[in-house]
Amino acid sequence: MKMVIAIVQDKDSQRLSNALVKQKFRATKLASTGGFLRAGNTTFMIGVEDHLIDNVLEVIKANCKTRDQVVNPVTPLGETTDSYIPFPVEVQVGGAAVFVVPVEKFINF
Repeated sequence: MKMVIAIVQDKDSQRLSNALVKQKFRATKLASTGGFLRAGNTTFMIGVEDHLIDNVLEVIKANCKTRDQVVNPVTPLGETTDSYIPFPVEVQVGGAAVFVVPVEKFINF
């Protein structure tokens, strides 16, 4: 058994949730926040048997898209702002950061 942890942008969250339900995968959703852009994310925790890992990854890949977004960088903490001039920067957001970790034991009380 494996635990798939997928961190996705909020814009993709509902679409992924619906697709997982449609494919009969159960997931726990947690609200999370990214450290760089400080934007809303959703973290999905999906327990799955080893032979279904590729299926789950395909569902995630099909429903989480990357996109370009222009952002204003956050002022660095602890530094003077006299020399800091924030210029808008184009960054790639979205997609999914996915971790697949082994589950040593699963207990359902």
